[in-house]
Amino acid sequence: MKIGSDAHRDLFCRQFTASYNEFDPETLPWPELDEAALTRLRSVPFWQEVLHTERRAGAIVEAFAGTIDDELVKEAVALQGHEEARHAELLRVMIRRYGIDATEQPLENLGDDVETAFIDFGYGECVDSFLGFGVFKIARQAGFLPAAMFDIFETLMYEETRHIVFFINWMAWREVRRGKGAAWRRALTALRFYGRAARRLLGTVRQGQKANDGRDFSATQASVFLEGFTFRRFLENCHSENSRRMAALDAGLLQPRLLPAVAGTALSALRLWNLRRREAPAA
Repeated sequence: MKIGSDAHRDLFCRQFTASYNEFDPETLPWPELDEAALTRLRSVPFWQEVLHTERRAGAIVEAFAGTIDDELVKEAVALQGHEEARHAELLRVMIRRYGIDATEQPLENLGDDVETAFIDFGYGECVDSFLGFGVFKIARQAGFLPAAMFDIFETLMYEETRHIVFFINWMAWREVRRGKGAAWRRALTALRFYGRAARRLLGTVRQGQKANDGRDFSATQASVFLEGFTFRRFLENCHSENSRRMAALDAGLLQPRLLPAVAGTALSALRLWNLRRREAPAA
């Protein structure tokens, strides 16, 4: 399959729409939580900003869908917009059901260049999802909440996986159509937008040191979920969970590669460093 071809477009769009899962957040099997679980859920400091982020995501994707000429791509992007808005609705249901202190804030203006806003959002979602995969696994293993709650949020994790794979393929298809499809040019474009996403993430981390706003909660609040949290364990979980979740999707599609590659290199370096430290006393 040639990247940027009609066959490529057909595959990533139809795979995305075919894997859609219909559900109503109101009728999900929300569990009854005991007082301890309620306290843990309510103590998480970023629900208000997560809700804001999902509402903004829905607005960005919906606005961008309205600008697309290709009917197949337009249908798929509109479906993603529906899913992002449904994520926000799921959070509203949870906040209301469990008495979480979170209120909706006005959405900021998206600006005139909604395509760039969509691209920024897409690369930011790649970063957030990679980190979020690790947090989700750690939190579930730690029993932070009952398994039934994690089962509900597993649906969202699967949809986020679909979203970033769809985005990466759409971005490659777009670049080829614009005459910028050479692998090195696509890599440079990706690095530029990943850099923008990283700067936003670092800004959030700095804010989180004072009063966490939750926008990139996976990086700033991972230690909430497990005592004894270490960066290496977090990175290992991000890397392994990313591989596991990507394996569930069509192997013929492009997948986000930069963060898994960086994480893999970092883990190899950490293992080598630890090995040398153990060997040093013996030497």
